[in-house]
Amino acid sequence: MAQWMHMTQMIQFLPGQTVNDLYPSNSFPIEVRHFLADWIEKQRWEDFVLEKVEQGSQAKALLDQMISMLQAMAQENNTNMVEKLKLLQISRNMTSFQQQPLQFGVMVRDMLRKERALLRSSTVISPPQYPQRESSSSNMQDVDNLVFKVLEVQEVRKTMHQMQEELNWERQNYESIGTIQQNGLDPTTAEIQKLQNHIQQLEYKVKAMATKRFQLLKECVDCLDQCHTRLISRLKVWRWEQHKATIGHPFDDNLNLLQTWFEQLLGVNGKLRQELMLIGEPIPELQERLGQLLQVLIQSSLVVDKQPPQVIKTQSKFSTTVRYLLGEKVAPGKPVVLKAQIITEQQARSLGSVPSDNVGELINNTAILEHNTASKSTCATFRNMSIKKIKRADRKGSESVTEEKFALLFSAEISITGCDTPYRIQMISLPVVVIVHGSQDNNALATIIWDCAFSEPDRVPFVVPERVPWRLMCSTLNSKFTSEVQTQHNLDQYNQHFLAQKIFDKPDFADDFSNMMVSWAQFNKEVLPGRPFTFWQWFEGVMDLTKKHLKTYWSDGLIFGFIGKQHLHLILKDRPNGTFLLRFSDSEIGGITIAYVSATEHGGQKIQNIQPFTKRDLEIRSLGDRIQDINHITFLYPEYPKHKAFHKYYTEPQHPPSGGYIPVSLQTKVGMDAGSAALPIPNMAPHAESPHHVIPYNMDDSSGTLSVPSMAPHAESPHNAVPYNIHQFQQPFSPQESITQDQMETTASPAVDFNPNSPVVFPHDMGTSDNMDLVFDTILKNLGQ
Repeated sequence: MAQWMHMTQMIQFLPGQTVNDLYPSNSFPIEVRHFLADWIEKQRWEDFVLEKVEQGSQAKALLDQMISMLQAMAQENNTNMVEKLKLLQISRNMTSFQQQPLQFGVMVRDMLRKERALLRSSTVISPPQYPQRESSSSNMQDVDNLVFKVLEVQEVRKTMHQMQEELNWERQNYESIGTIQQNGLDPTTAEIQKLQNHIQQLEYKVKAMATKRFQLLKECVDCLDQCHTRLISRLKVWRWEQHKATIGHPFDDNLNLLQTWFEQLLGVNGKLRQELMLIGEPIPELQERLGQLLQVLIQSSLVVDKQPPQVIKTQSKFSTTVRYLLGEKVAPGKPVVLKAQIITEQQARSLGSVPSDNVGELINNTAILEHNTASKSTCATFRNMSIKKIKRADRKGSESVTEEKFALLFSAEISITGCDTPYRIQMISLPVVVIVHGSQDNNALATIIWDCAFSEPDRVPFVVPERVPWRLMCSTLNSKFTSEVQTQHNLDQYNQHFLAQKIFDKPDFADDFSNMMVSWAQFNKEVLPGRPFTFWQWFEGVMDLTKKHLKTYWSDGLIFGFIGKQHLHLILKDRPNGTFLLRFSDSEIGGITIAYVSATEHGGQKIQNIQPFTKRDLEIRSLGDRIQDINHITFLYPEYPKHKAFHKYYTEPQHPPSGGYIPVSLQTKVGMDAGSAALPIPNMAPHAESPHHVIPYNMDDSSGTLSVPSMAPHAESPHNAVPYNIHQFQQPFSPQESITQDQMETTASPAVDFNPNSPVVFPHDMGTSDNMDLVFDTILKNLGQ
């Protein structure tokens, strides 16, 4: 399965045509490659050759096994219904190879060969990123090797000390020979020569040991330098991943391993500085290098563990946590106080010292570094910080306040045990946007998303490109959507293509958008044609709606999502009446609509779109219940009965209330069903138990239904489109048809009925009529008494 794992990382950056050629939808769709990846890569496809007819039986056995596996997978309980239908359809399509199984085997062989060729070519342009994390074990092994080298230096020093003591003793013995001769004793020449030789040997060994000691010290400093470089690089990767987590990239925030690494290197540095001092003679080169490495280590150990919110509203509380990775080595005594201040983008680019110009007033901007013995972490937590006021820079051109980026600068003076002088440490947060009103939040978030997605590693703060390729934007939107909604269900190729058509305003463009450049202005500065909102505002509205009300529907594959009306018309035009799908509105922020096939007056068919349901609507009545209410939608596209698809989303009937009250309920009605019930409103006597008067309303004696006029039809301007190709994420639901141009029709909006025996139905949106609210409020009050 290793080959497929590498391919999944590459696919989203490949041109759409390449992906479609590699996994043809009519013979070997990408879903087969994804779901059966492990099994596929274990088979001997390379053996198949078209000329070897005798291999037909072997190929047929593999084909039958693949079909059986797909069918079995479709029957699994954890498979959602749309994915199940897709797998069954694929297995049926693959039976066409049973007459020519060898051709099937060769096709899979060629597909695997093409994958390997793509992986070897390494020509795919990926987003800016740091290298993959190095193995923790290999990094720690390097540190362990360094520690052993330091131990070797210490052993050499001890051996040298012993040899020097012996040399000193022998020299003393040699000097004593003169005294013996003066006393009339005459040592033999052989004894004198032996002693001289021994002294010379000791002197040679001591010099050799000194040379070895110096060489080992230099090797240790070199190795320490390399470990430092790896450690700082690894810390940058951690910060980079923390930055990317804003758009949903995976991030492991555990700093314990890095802290251990910092502490070990600090210990090694201290031992090496001690060894240099014990030499007795200064070695300026090594002493200077160790001093520089020590300073970098101490100053790099300050990390913003929990970033402040990247969109901060003035006068609002927020929190952030700063961690010092050498906390256990801080000298006891005076507590370390960290101070926070807000700085501009320009100040962040020149952080040689503490900025003198104060651009904002922070409340509760100091915190003490405190050590937690249980977690072995040393942190300063700013729990109730707030920006009281902010001073903005002069803006250029059409730049808005929500495009201006700031940062929080944390600084302190710290003393480390074993170091003579204190060090000044500082670290800045990720960029933040400061707003003064909640209405600015959406645009401020767009600035943060663009900064997070498209900034380069080690950039000048906080420079970002003005334009990026659509493939990077598309990947960002998918990553942000799935992380925000908390789903594994990605945006499929049709969703991606429609998003591209929308942001580029090219509804007729059918080719690959991957390398087209999308600008910041197109993302969130210019409003979409014919709309009062930007692309990001619209996309974020859909994301928020899905997160709060549609997460499980989306995860189960019940929502088609982003789709143009042209494509919608194409896939529904040959379906029976009552077939429907769920799509996000492209004319309203945060809306989902039901598109369905219905009969015309002349016996033909038309495709209608119900007025979109917003968050407010779904808070009143869930999407599942609304779908249950609408009787003339029967099959979820392509052909799944709606009561099977949505049964788990239906609200169970309520038990009759006690006390003799008449039960009431809400129900959605659409178009003529609701409009036909509207009658003149006569007076009606007050309820017997109510001391209040009732505003007159119409009640049909036979049905007991209060009726209101239907709402105006909702119309969304259709666009034209033609067949296209696009790169895709792994997806259980991807209808494999191309797009053509056609006409679309819309229906009236949902309305409501009120029935004292069963349903009370409200119009889809009654917020625009205060009188209507008053009528219903009074009716409900009287009925409840």
